[in-house]
Amino acid sequence: MGLTAKIRTRDGWAVSHAVVTVTDMTGTQVLRAEADAEGAVRDTTELAPGAYTVIVTAVGYAPAASSAIVTASGRAEVGTVTLARQGGTELPPPGPWTIDPVHSSVAAVAQHLGISSVHGRFTEFGGTIEIAPDDVTKSRVEAVIRAASVDTGNGMRDAHLKSGDFLDVERHPEITYRSTGVTAAGSDRWTVHGELSMHGVVRPVDLDLAYLGTGADPWGCTRAAFRATAELHREDFAMNYNQVLQAGIAAIGTTLKVELDIQAVQGDSLPQA
Repeated sequence: MGLTAKIRTRDGWAVSHAVVTVTDMTGTQVLRAEADAEGAVRDTTELAPGAYTVIVTAVGYAPAASSAIVTASGRAEVGTVTLARQGGTELPPPGPWTIDPVHSSVAAVAQHLGISSVHGRFTEFGGTIEIAPDDVTKSRVEAVIRAASVDTGNGMRDAHLKSGDFLDVERHPEITYRSTGVTAAGSDRWTVHGELSMHGVVRPVDLDLAYLGTGADPWGCTRAAFRATAELHREDFAMNYNQVLQAGIAAIGTTLKVELDIQAVQGDSLPQA
């Protein structure tokens, strides 16, 4: 006897904080139950046979309503109820996620001589993502990059980038990013607001973020994929060095386009190899 239901997001994740309300045909509430950690609702309240309305609500999701018929057994089997995030944007399940540097990349592109681009990356980094359960705008991300791991494929250029003219890795060995908020920027995009600390200077930097989905990996873990971009100006971080050629063209552009391809593993640590 009673009510059973499963509450899920569009991509199949449990909505653990959902509330199910059942009303009879007069609009009178006859039952209220909350989903458990697995998004399941099991309530043993006996209901009189007849027709009922089932309303499912959860913070951050559009409410869903459906009809249910209670049989002589007193049971109402609602089945799976799918909730859509308000604004239509899905995100991974709430809780901690750990960035997997082996399957992620932190890259940057700068103009060179005004006619071509120099592509670089950082090979040593890590970080965490916390997806807030009730209000995704309260989600957080923190990341740390080893400045000396910069790699542009050219040893002389890398040594120059590590010097005091640019990153000054001896005095500032870490580049850090800490988010301060998240806002929706479209049906499938977000803007992450945060502070970037680099070369001893802290500046606000926004990331344009796209969530690419989740899936199981061969090691029994769940992974989420993200892509993010940002634009930085070297002078904002006190990196003013440049060499101006005879034609008046700067050897190295002052604007950097940052491109992040991130895989994160569900949980507060990476699985042991």
